[in-house]
Amino acid sequence: MKQAFSLFDFKQPINYKNEILAGLTVAMTMIPESLSFAILAGFPPLTGLYAAFIMGLVTAVLGGRPGLVSGGAGATVITLIALMKLHGLEYVFAAVVVAGIIQITVGIFKLGKFVRLVPQSVMYGFVNGLAIVIFMSQLDQFKVRETGEWLSGTALYTMLGLVALTIGIVWLWPKITKAVPASLVAILAVFGIVLIGGVQTKTVSDIASVAGGLPPFHIPQVPFNFETLQIVFPFGLIMAMVGLTEGLLTLNLVDEIVGNKGNGNRECVAQGSANILNGFFFGMGGCPMIAQTLVNLSAGARARLSAIIAAFTILLIILVGAPVIGKLPMAALVGVMMMVAIGTFEWSSLRVINKMPKSDIFIGVVVAAVTVLMHNLALAVLIGVILSALVFAWESARRIRARKHIDEDGVKHYEIYGPLFFGSTAAFLEKFDVQDDPEMVVIDFKDSRISDMSAIDAVHKITERYRRLNKKVTLRHLSADSRLLLRNAGNIIEVNIDDPTYKVADK
Repeated sequence: MKQAFSLFDFKQPINYKNEILAGLTVAMTMIPESLSFAILAGFPPLTGLYAAFIMGLVTAVLGGRPGLVSGGAGATVITLIALMKLHGLEYVFAAVVVAGIIQITVGIFKLGKFVRLVPQSVMYGFVNGLAIVIFMSQLDQFKVRETGEWLSGTALYTMLGLVALTIGIVWLWPKITKAVPASLVAILAVFGIVLIGGVQTKTVSDIASVAGGLPPFHIPQVPFNFETLQIVFPFGLIMAMVGLTEGLLTLNLVDEIVGNKGNGNRECVAQGSANILNGFFFGMGGCPMIAQTLVNLSAGARARLSAIIAAFTILLIILVGAPVIGKLPMAALVGVMMMVAIGTFEWSSLRVINKMPKSDIFIGVVVAAVTVLMHNLALAVLIGVILSALVFAWESARRIRARKHIDEDGVKHYEIYGPLFFGSTAAFLEKFDVQDDPEMVVIDFKDSRISDMSAIDAVHKITERYRRLNKKVTLRHLSADSRLLLRNAGNIIEVNIDDPTYKVADK
């Protein structure tokens, strides 16, 4: 059944049972993560839970990708730690609002499409690095929070045993039935064993209290002047870009898993709207959470309902369920997240690694390494895109060719092949023998393309060299805008009836 506000975007029937159970599972895994991120940044713990509720609800209803789950993510929180230390929580809320405004602007002007520029090698590195980060982040739960020392003795063995039990249930349960998500079964089973057996182990309440009220309306208590904007804008911009990068890459990942396409620009607007509300309702802001999204999808969710249920479950826990959820064993959540990490890793990338170009392997390893070492997904992707662009430019520059011949009239022809752009201009200029060429020269660009102003400048330079020796050059198959931009063109260009009409890239 189609809801009035387009709750479900696909024509196939919705499995309400899967959506409800997936939402409950997502909520269980999101609570400790949101609390941990808030504490890491020095925020009040409830700002993390409020962010999980607001981000989850708003993006579920307004977002561009059913099945995507948003919350108080570590990627965006990390960008605000310095601001928190320098200026305090009120400036953080102001920066979150600024980030939301920027994200809405990106969505309105349809700039989300630029995520398509991310190559497959970067995606492999991003996903594999993320899987390693998810797995390694769970190891912190094997430490004593107050001292940072590793658990030992009975506490360690109990934790390991419960984690192993959780992993075993998640792995085996789908072989028995897929009627109930394996992750939820594992959490409930381990929870029951700990409660009934009186097992002493680390619980959610050991991280922080999850009890509270409704998110309070709160205007950031900062001076509304240009000086404040100078302080918060850089942090808001970085947060917005990190959130959009992680969000749009997650959207692409879900597209591949589900098999249909989401709306990136709509997702940008939804993220921005949620972050603005976070700034005014005591939330630390956030973005799509890849791990929770994968938990959601693995539980069978394919519509918006699961994320909505997850959001309201978190709110219900804040209001009335804190005493129960506080007893939830961390081992169960750690086991689920470890299985998510294993499922996230692109094992297929290892099978085809011997068939991939060496440059792609290098880029994938670099992106994964930056993701793991710096925990900065946006920076890792940016570095990967830059490296890919440099490799592409280098390879394209090597494709410039010139076939030469002299016709019966003694005119020398240069037939240019390959793209002419900033990277190939040096090789292009080396193709010509200006001193020894005859008085008449034709340069034919039929199988080439003038791509940028560097290419135009290279054409200008070669024609100028011939001009100085009083040799006549005719340029064929040059686009109209390229002809206009040649400063010394004069009468050296022959206008052909089949001349191209493309535009120079940075005219």
